[in-house]
Amino acid sequence: MNRVFGGARTASWPAAGLASLAFVSSNALASENDLSPVVVTATRTAVPLTDVLADVSVIDRTQLDQAGMQSLIDVLANLPGIQISSSGSYRSSTNVFLRGATSSQTILLVNGLRVGSATSGSYALESLPLDRIERIEVLRGAAAALYGPDAVGGVIQVFTREPKEGMQRSVSAGMGSDGQRKIGASLQGQSDQWGYSLGATHERAKGINVKLPGASGFNADEDGFEYSSLDAGLQYRLNRQHAISAQLLLSDGEYDFDSTPSPNPLSLNAATARAVALPRVEQQVLKWTAQWTDDWSSSLTGGRSKDVSVNRYWRRADGAPAGESRFNTTRTQFAWQNDIRFGKNLLSLVAEHREDDVDSSTAYTVAQRTVRGLAASYAIRQEAWDALTTVRHDRNSQFGSFNTWALSGAYKLSDRIKIVGSTGTTFQAPSFNQLYFPGFGNPALTPQRGRAQEVGLRYQRGRTRASAVVYRNEVNGFITPATNVQSNLAVLKGVTLSLDQSWGSTALSLSYDHADPRLKPSNDRVARVARNVLRAQVIQQHGAWRSFGEVRLSSNREDTQAPGRVTLPGYGLLNVGTTYRLSNHWSFQARLNNLTDKTYSLANGFTTPGRNLFVSMNWTD
Repeated sequence: MNRVFGGARTASWPAAGLASLAFVSSNALASENDLSPVVVTATRTAVPLTDVLADVSVIDRTQLDQAGMQSLIDVLANLPGIQISSSGSYRSSTNVFLRGATSSQTILLVNGLRVGSATSGSYALESLPLDRIERIEVLRGAAAALYGPDAVGGVIQVFTREPKEGMQRSVSAGMGSDGQRKIGASLQGQSDQWGYSLGATHERAKGINVKLPGASGFNADEDGFEYSSLDAGLQYRLNRQHAISAQLLLSDGEYDFDSTPSPNPLSLNAATARAVALPRVEQQVLKWTAQWTDDWSSSLTGGRSKDVSVNRYWRRADGAPAGESRFNTTRTQFAWQNDIRFGKNLLSLVAEHREDDVDSSTAYTVAQRTVRGLAASYAIRQEAWDALTTVRHDRNSQFGSFNTWALSGAYKLSDRIKIVGSTGTTFQAPSFNQLYFPGFGNPALTPQRGRAQEVGLRYQRGRTRASAVVYRNEVNGFITPATNVQSNLAVLKGVTLSLDQSWGSTALSLSYDHADPRLKPSNDRVARVARNVLRAQVIQQHGAWRSFGEVRLSSNREDTQAPGRVTLPGYGLLNVGTTYRLSNHWSFQARLNNLTDKTYSLANGFTTPGRNLFVSMNWTD
């Protein structure tokens, strides 16, 4: 597995993938996958996965518990259409590429409302605690007509822990390589009109050195992290027609990285400075749902989120303060949605208001932005075909009004095979950094406007589900993240193939992505996106044991390096793990990542963890 898939050696990629897959298939063990969960993100209403027109993935709490993943980043990296770029260690700055679109072109929702930074346009995935998540939904494809600006590549939605019937308590504790430690506890319950959920997690590690020797700002130290997280939820059903819920999420972190302050009053370098990032994510959500008639329901959601990004610097020798940078975003949001049913068809009307306020140590010319949107969608369900049409109007306080639309449909070729397709437009305004950051920003940047199409085939029979999707997304005025240069056009195109198959107590999941995002007229590849990624997972249930094996094979990717570009070699990863249920209440879990201790990089100059083991004991009641 310690082979390189890049450059002149790329020809060996398929053979290597098949060999690795054969190894996993003959040794890993699994349980049957649930093929029909309910999806909310695809249409903003609850729809069975089998009826969804869009290309989506759903990961529930049971799957998260069984996989033994340590972070949301790990989970997303195993999903079709997603690639991750990380600047080292276990919890460090991370970007997601969904169908070749950058993090700023993919919306992150937590409990239905946006979170993230108005300055960078991105979000801190590394700050969201996996233990506090109930479900993850990923919508692949342009979704601006449903969710407004920035949904160029798609939408990632996270739902925190939810009330359970009766009462459920759980405690977990684990430890692993590089000083990893984690402890968590949760309490969930529901009785009569009340439902509640409460949980907390604390994790830390001494970490690894995040930069490769020779990289700019290299410091040969271990860059550790520490995070504490809390979530709480409360629901009250007034009667059969009305309910109120409140949710709280707080994640407070700290991690080391290699850098120097700017300005640099103590004339430090990477070896003499200690740099610490202090990320913090806060969210409060209040929601009222009402069922006015059998055919008319509505919801009113309001909330506030805060994305805190603070970097502090000290002189390593004596601890003298050397500076601080601050980039904080407070986001206030409201959404009112009405769903009206006409037989099998559904009309949805949405009104949204979002206000972003920036508090920063850097002076921005503009530090506040308001976006208001109105959207209407109509879903048609027939015996042989389905369709969804959506139109939306948004007004941005800086860039004025704009309209987006989308049309998608499906036709059943047989009881087992369905053809699906969609087309639509997108809009994205430049972030505050892109516009105003000193020495980098360009106030002359204009909004990015796009047009996307996709077509696919889906097959489902019994325990077999397969799909093939071809997509093309043209973004005019694409702004490259590293250079902040507005190119004429970016063409984000590719193919995603996936298969889920189970036989009794064994389950297999396969996916292959070919992504070829290009900038025009230069024809450069979008940085940090591999052209080929193959993923495979086999799970086997045998009595009290549940074991799995995972393979990820990636071809090379390009990245920026002054004054030009550099190629990051491809890589192959093998992960294995097992869960043993000691009793009805106790279970033991072990996960070994990067079994072959592969050295690879997802961002130029930054390393990634080598072979690492994490074991935990879990108690539930």
